[in-house]
Amino acid sequence: MADFRPRDALHHGGLGGSRAPGRAREKEGLWDKPATLNLISEVLMLFAAVALGYALVVWFLSRPLFPLREVVVLTPPAQVTTAQLEYVARTAIRGNFFSVDLEQVRGVFEKLPWVRRAEVRRRWPDVLELRLEEHQAAAYWTVSESGESQLVNRYGEVFIAASNADIPAFSGPQGSAAYIQARHREFERVLEPLGRRLVGLALSARQAWQLRLDDGLVIVLGRDHEKAPTDQRLARFVHAWPNARDGVGVQVAVADLRYPSGFALTPVGDLKATKGKQ
Repeated sequence: MADFRPRDALHHGGLGGSRAPGRAREKEGLWDKPATLNLISEVLMLFAAVALGYALVVWFLSRPLFPLREVVVLTPPAQVTTAQLEYVARTAIRGNFFSVDLEQVRGVFEKLPWVRRAEVRRRWPDVLELRLEEHQAAAYWTVSESGESQLVNRYGEVFIAASNADIPAFSGPQGSAAYIQARHREFERVLEPLGRRLVGLALSARQAWQLRLDDGLVIVLGRDHEKAPTDQRLARFVHAWPNARDGVGVQVAVADLRYPSGFALTPVGDLKATKGKQ
């Protein structure tokens, strides 16, 4: 005999069987996945352990267990004083051997007059080593617009410090110190046959040059022209000056080289009379 099953029973039974797995999957969530929960828990515990370990290390290193006891200057200073170094060491160095901020300490040392560059290193167990590079003053520097007085080092860098050294005096527009220093070396080479030192060099806002020698002679060189470059006019003057000086028989205050084929001389007496009338 064939098995008999009502049509409705077959229909509903089929639907019920197809929907049951879907409902079960919909009910599953994060809390029904123990493996995922365990993984998240382990990751969180790892982060917590790392954070705690870092905090403990920072706390340990900040304890007064590794005090700095000495600052050793490896390059004996020529211009910077011991008192200045001691002041920075007392006021700028904070923390112990591990926690001291070397960049901050270096920056404070470099603010001292005459210090061009500083290098600070740790030396176990309680020492900071300090190396200093000092400025070497090459000339006095005056900004023509403001009259501010500073110094120029051998690299053409401007810095602020006090000095009474026997060095040339430069003046010119803001930012022209390095250029003037380079031209100073060029002009000195041209002036070598005279046996005089170039002690003053000024550049005007209109790019006109004025030179002063160590015997007091002022050379008005003027601007650079294509047909009559400054070096060419100065070399011509150097060649002719010994005979011209002996020929005039008076002390010359100013030599004006702003002419394409010659120069004009102003005796000391005439210069004083001119200034008196002004």
